[in-house]
Amino acid sequence: MRVLMYYNNRDVRVEERPVPKIGAGELLVKTHATGICGSDVMEWYRIKKAPRVLGHEITGEIVEVGEGVKNYKTGDRVFVSHHVPCNNCYYCLNGSHTACDTLHRTNYDPGGFSEYIRIPQINVDRGVYILPDDMSYEEGTFIEPLACVVRGQRLAGLKPGKTVLVIGSGISGLIHIALARALGAGKIIATDITEYRLNAAKRFGADAVINARDDVKMHLLESNGNRLADLVIVCAGALSASETALSCIDHGGTGLFFAVPEPEVMVPVPMNDMWRNEITLMTSYGASPIDLEVAIKLISNHRVQLTDMITHRLTFDEGGLGFKLVAEARESIKVIFKPHKRQ
Repeated sequence: MRVLMYYNNRDVRVEERPVPKIGAGELLVKTHATGICGSDVMEWYRIKKAPRVLGHEITGEIVEVGEGVKNYKTGDRVFVSHHVPCNNCYYCLNGSHTACDTLHRTNYDPGGFSEYIRIPQINVDRGVYILPDDMSYEEGTFIEPLACVVRGQRLAGLKPGKTVLVIGSGISGLIHIALARALGAGKIIATDITEYRLNAAKRFGADAVINARDDVKMHLLESNGNRLADLVIVCAGALSASETALSCIDHGGTGLFFAVPEPEVMVPVPMNDMWRNEITLMTSYGASPIDLEVAIKLISNHRVQLTDMITHRLTFDEGGLGFKLVAEARESIKVIFKPHKRQ
């Protein structure tokens, strides 16, 4: 089978690898669509384990069922979660599933940018979801990224009528905008450094947009009746994005760091201001099983419309182009691969 092997953001190669052999309790899935996640092009994060096959936003068809598997059959259309929790540890039992050590260790073989993937028994047990009949494979690639957004906004306690500022209007920022609109946010304001993505933010639900190179705080006050934002969501990894966020949270508000700078970059926090104004700073990582279930229902019930965010549908032969588009973050939003199509 063919896979996309990642060496770095500028070196992604089509290589041959044997189709994985499955064992008892496992599944073999033929991959039909796979999205490129922003984390796939975080080179400082990915290159440490390169070369490897990345990809975790996959949908496909079960083509082989291992001995003992009872809930799935050949031909089932599925989304498969790459990380799954143990559901038994202290963190899982207290609702922090994405802090579970098992979740951080689990994955499928070899990765979503391949024509076939082997689903280990633990993922079969708690990470395989049947796609609704009316959900396409392309729509299904949004399940995992939407679930991560669902988790972030759930933990942040977004309430109807509140003002939301989204810093960074790439794919995660746009999904945050779409979900906040669906959940009844009062006013949604978005920032980015490119006009292409600012226009996209308006298309997908932002009431106002601000060029991040300008004075974001000043424009936010002008757009929001001289008030800052109740919830600021950081969807860009630049230090400047985090610094801007800290200056834009209203008294009693919340800052959600959905994206963070590289590990060696320290974010200076004006702790005295945070304390005096009772501001909450929090992070969100990944998605739990309940978040994935909610995401599937939101897409299936058309509460959020996401497929229009797909700007590029590529083959593995265009793998280098796909990674280039996402890494450059210019005139693309969602890039997906169709593994079984060839130029």
